[in-house]
Amino acid sequence: MNSHLKVLKSEVNTQRLPRDFLTLSDFSSSDIMNLLTEALAIKDMQKKGIPHPFLKGKVLGMIFEKSSTRTRVSFEVGMLQLGGHAIFLSSKDIQLGRGETVADTAKVLSRYVDGIMVRTYGHDQLEEFAENATIPVINGLTDLHHPTQVLADLLTILEHKGELKGLKMCYIGDGNNNMTHSLMEGASKVGMHVSVACPKGYEPNSLITAKATEVANLSGCTITVTHDPFDAIQDADVVVTDVWASMGMEEEAERRLKDFVPYQVNSELCQHAKSDFIFLHCLPAHRGEEVTADILDGPHSVVFDEAENRLHAQKAILKALLGNG
Repeated sequence: MNSHLKVLKSEVNTQRLPRDFLTLSDFSSSDIMNLLTEALAIKDMQKKGIPHPFLKGKVLGMIFEKSSTRTRVSFEVGMLQLGGHAIFLSSKDIQLGRGETVADTAKVLSRYVDGIMVRTYGHDQLEEFAENATIPVINGLTDLHHPTQVLADLLTILEHKGELKGLKMCYIGDGNNNMTHSLMEGASKVGMHVSVACPKGYEPNSLITAKATEVANLSGCTITVTHDPFDAIQDADVVVTDVWASMGMEEEAERRLKDFVPYQVNSELCQHAKSDFIFLHCLPAHRGEEVTADILDGPHSVVFDEAENRLHAQKAILKALLGNG
């Protein structure tokens, strides 16, 4: 048996997951551990060449308002390997892009497919879609949350560190972005300490921070937000960053480049992390901006393992939501 599966066996239960996968705050610690256990099992089957058509005949509709490499390919390949099929739906090619309401689109697609993945801008639009759909809805990314990426991040950390509880994760960069929010939510659920370092004016959403901190306190871990990257990264087991200007922020890019210069992840900063730290980045990365090439391509980096794990983590989500429980 996979050694990580042995670690997780005692931490999971068989309770039913929520219908939708919108944010990690909707899921309990056991929910997340169940998904990680499933992801490890499915990954093991794939590596051994064992077919796993758990979703034979199932169809996933995928609505993209934001472009993507990893999200699109991993969901399409994941559905194919699970025995199902995925349909790419650009917002420019469906009636949603010509004025049909979100509610009407959700109601119609619910009668055609077995689940819907949405990658969009406003999280409120995703919530409206889920409220009107009668089938599972998965958040492929919004401006506020990126839960599928963070589930893959937790899977990667577990594989490389052998555990999650008690580890320290340090996020450096833009605090008010989807990765920061989902990292705080997911890490606090599994008992990881989180420190966020960001410039003034770029702090994480206060409501999300408060809720994640409450969960962290119950889990026996901590969440801290500071403007000092050297303080935040001290003794970190995991170091994470993201681009300084996400999609839709092109007009702010020049100002952000100046504001974030002190928050670059480089060798000088990483000397303050633990000697065996691992580095994560959801990609795409801008070498020489948020991270230097020697860190991104160096021995501490696990970014391509992390990218691969999008496939395995999402297959676990798809099986749980579109399967038979």
